[in-house]
Amino acid sequence: MSVRDEFDAWAADGRDRGMEQRHWHTAKHVLSRMPVESGDAVLDLGSGSGYAARALREAGGAGRAVGLDGAPGMVENAREYTDDESVEFVVGDFGALPFADDSFDHCFSMEAFYYAPDPLHTLEELHRVLRPGGTFYCAVNFYEENRYSHEWQERISVPMTRWSAPEYRAKFREAGLYVAGQDNVPDREVEIPPADEFPTEGFETRAEMVERYRELGTLLTVGVVP
Repeated sequence: MSVRDEFDAWAADGRDRGMEQRHWHTAKHVLSRMPVESGDAVLDLGSGSGYAARALREAGGAGRAVGLDGAPGMVENAREYTDDESVEFVVGDFGALPFADDSFDHCFSMEAFYYAPDPLHTLEELHRVLRPGGTFYCAVNFYEENRYSHEWQERISVPMTRWSAPEYRAKFREAGLYVAGQDNVPDREVEIPPADEFPTEGFETRAEMVERYRELGTLLTVGVVP
């Protein structure tokens, strides 16, 4: 199944809103770090329900926010969730971004980058469409060090790229991006029961759950176009 077919089905089932709720726990902290200035143009790569594009306009002061998704169903839903004329959503391919060179000041991506068929080429495309000094904030929960996410590939028919944190840094540099930073953004909103209530569904011990949400959380890699 293609990315388009997979996530069109998710959109039809209303799972785009579910993803928004789960991702918001850490996405909001990533978005708050982005150096968006009034009037900046921002791209949300793999926009899903469009929550990040809306937030960058409402709270970040972006002059124009564009969400790109490979699934027409996701784009259709996202368009219905806003009436802001400065927020737009387009169907597009991560391997051939439908934008001119130097179109954006910043790009954000949450839980979508690893669906790119050729992620290194996607980084090269982002280098092309971002202006000099532009930033790419790439947030993922599916990565090598997060062993709790490895089984996700078994639940979805779309191939996923599972890089390690050092691999993310190396690939950013290979694509011509400076690595401005990398860290783990903890999820402090998921409630963790007392130790005597374990094992629970998905975790044998409380320490495992603490590791998953408070220590590993979301891997954030920040790249800057020279």
